[in-house]
Amino acid sequence: MLKNNPGTGYQPSQSDNFHSFAKKYYMKFNEKLIPGKLIKRYKRFLADVELEDGTIVTAHCTNSGSMKTCIEEGAPVYLTPVNDPKRKTKFTWEMIFINNGWIGVNTSIPNLLAFEAIRDGKIERLKGYTNVKREVTFGDSRFDIFAENEHEKCFVEVKNVTMKVNEFARFPDAVTTRGRKHLETLIHVKEKGLRAAMLYVIQRMDVEKFGVATDIDPEYANSLKKAHAAGVEIIPVQAEVKPKGIEIVKELPFEW
Repeated sequence: MLKNNPGTGYQPSQSDNFHSFAKKYYMKFNEKLIPGKLIKRYKRFLADVELEDGTIVTAHCTNSGSMKTCIEEGAPVYLTPVNDPKRKTKFTWEMIFINNGWIGVNTSIPNLLAFEAIRDGKIERLKGYTNVKREVTFGDSRFDIFAENEHEKCFVEVKNVTMKVNEFARFPDAVTTRGRKHLETLIHVKEKGLRAAMLYVIQRMDVEKFGVATDIDPEYANSLKKAHAAGVEIIPVQAEVKPKGIEIVKELPFEW
């Protein structure tokens, strides 16, 4: 679990050509993270990890994608302990250290991070909303965030991004039928005269741009192009992941 902790003021450098944040938005873990090394990830939702004392535990992996470029056997990882008697696994896999940096693999984090950042006005392009809610239905889809003020209503779908291709962070890392459905519904949101946005939260710092993974899911890429043409906004933000917490740093440029 995380809790918010706004950091000190952030002054963008002259090289920052895209929206930065008036303050870095910082969330820290409530529980002390447990270090270990990844043995393997299997059955999509499970990962075996060797702890520092040599104990081998099985952790829950929330990421249902391929996790391309963020799986490396033997790499350092951090887990959070789970005190839920109903859970078969007693740990959740939070992050992995690859390419001299931490990568956030817990897909539930971006939704909470984005919700609180939008609620508190920390994302420049999504500022100014007085009422922000999570998990709101429109048509036959449920979106991660709904925000409104006296002037407009906005639906936001949040996606976790971890795949790196050269200097690009790319999404998706596997075919996503559900992702295409969300894009189609966001087009309907725009047709109703409402604001619609795709917010991609990139949980790694070794990338400079964001783009769609056309080679992995060309249908998603086509749907995103249609949505963009219809007025759906594409907002990629970069988050710095560390064992002490996760921090939204800035918006990255988007290129097709």
